[in-house]
Amino acid sequence: MTLLDKAKVAAEKAAAAGKQGMQQGQAKIDAIQTKRKAEALLRELGAAYYAELRHGGSHDAVESVVRGLDNHEKEHGAVDAEPGGSEPEEG
Repeated sequence: MTLLDKAKVAAEKAAAAGKQGMQQGQAKIDAIQTKRKAEALLRELGAAYYAELRHGGSHDAVESVVRGLDNHEKEHGAVDAEPGGSEPEEG
């Protein structure tokens, strides 16, 4: 194996490792974006529910957000709806 062949093999290995790293990074970004979307829907649900209870808001707004959450769960799995569920506990 010549020096050029060794360099080519090393470059191919580096490219494969870089591609794998990019895929892992993209998966992490996708997970973060999915989590943020769920959190935004939960905030929107809270605001719609508060508006309904305290300011005569429409129940249709609450139902609309619940449908959005249902669709989000169908596409991405269960939403963590626990208060502070995604925050690390202080110890």
